[in-house]
Amino acid sequence: MKNRIHLYVSSKNLLTRLMALCMVASAVARIVFPGLKGSGESQSVWIQILLPVTASTLYALIALFDGQENFHKTAIPVWMMVIYSGIWISHNVQGRMMSGLFWIALIFFATLYTDITAGHRPHGIWLLLPIAAAPVAFILYFCKEGILARNFDALLPFAGDLLMLLGVAVLVLAIRVHPAGEYHPTWGDRKDGRKIRTLHPMAQITAYFQWERNICSNLFEESFEITNVDRYIRQKRREGLKDFGITHVLLAAYVRGVAKYPQLNRFINGQKVYSRGEDIQYCMVIKKEMTVDSPDTSIKVHLNPRDTAEDVYHKLNAAVSSVKATQELDSNLDGLIMALNLIPGVVLKFTVWLLKLLDYFGMLPAFLTELSPFHGSLFFTSMGSLGIPPIYHHLYDFGNLPVFGAFGMKRRANEINDDGEVVQKKYIDVKFVLDERIVDGFYYATFFKYYRRLLAHPEVLDNPPEEIVKDID
Repeated sequence: MKNRIHLYVSSKNLLTRLMALCMVASAVARIVFPGLKGSGESQSVWIQILLPVTASTLYALIALFDGQENFHKTAIPVWMMVIYSGIWISHNVQGRMMSGLFWIALIFFATLYTDITAGHRPHGIWLLLPIAAAPVAFILYFCKEGILARNFDALLPFAGDLLMLLGVAVLVLAIRVHPAGEYHPTWGDRKDGRKIRTLHPMAQITAYFQWERNICSNLFEESFEITNVDRYIRQKRREGLKDFGITHVLLAAYVRGVAKYPQLNRFINGQKVYSRGEDIQYCMVIKKEMTVDSPDTSIKVHLNPRDTAEDVYHKLNAAVSSVKATQELDSNLDGLIMALNLIPGVVLKFTVWLLKLLDYFGMLPAFLTELSPFHGSLFFTSMGSLGIPPIYHHLYDFGNLPVFGAFGMKRRANEINDDGEVVQKKYIDVKFVLDERIVDGFYYATFFKYYRRLLAHPEVLDNPPEEIVKDID
């Protein structure tokens, strides 16, 4: 995967706090002296006061609260500042040529700022030159006579502008670079995944022609011989993992498979392909008691390609125990669903449509995607605990879950070995429903061959993988 430069600013940095002070002072100056920046008409108020106040406030908030991971988003208020400045200059500069030159300079600066903060350039310090040149050009053009006459009151109408520029300049000095090799979010990424930008053209356009997840599902069925798995489970229980079972082994093997074949941890949203990286989100349904009247709920467990079978055991059991310990098996998801049920039917339909729209553009709040069982890497369910064979469970058109697996009861089969003797072996049947758009059939086939080898030698799951393969950029 191609490394990108991850620029960030820390809220603990004194320069970052000084920037925030400059931005607040800029906003206050515009509000306290409104008559200095416009005629008082509604259009003038919107463009000359509300727009720059919003831009400077948003710039400070992003840098203070999200500058560590999403510093590139400060480009949004910078473009707002450019629009404000360009409109003001267009109304106060004589001649179209001069106005056009100012617009070109402003757009150049905003483009340069966006490019650098997105990680395409190694040093944010390059921004200082246009930032320093801007007030000099501004003062020479608009305030030259007042400055030559030592009438510094001529600068007062532009105090908000100068403070805003000063704030941006101060923050540029606070920019730091994250350690090499650490991926950073940038434009086009989602909160729950990074966009894959180097896919083959056919893979990029497929989702536009096949946009419903269920229509694009492939069905896969396999039977795994589990003699070694049973032996491994008994060993783990003797070591103190009393509830260790087949679910932990199957899930740990899947996690180990993702370490070698990371494209299994992709998903599609908004017709784009994304990768969750090393965040493997496992979803499952649990019941408090195995009765028809017992309520059920969904949980989500965050796993990592480095996790061993014991790590998977502890993470999964901790998540299950935290929900089952409650009186009514309530989870945060249940609370959200109860709140949605309070909305009248017609309004609820619009609410769901709005949630789907936000999800399409990657704007669904992170807390909702965290609660949602429709957003994740894998849904795995045990039909064996219900005493039935596995089923093909459909995928969900809402959300982005690309894989749904189910396994059934253990079964015995009589077979003839190489010596011509009849031997009894133990199997478990597994069925998967897979989104064909995230990878091709050859990749899926290679993964499941490796998955079979892992289940034949489950003891390898006791140690972390020697190598974690990274997905493409």
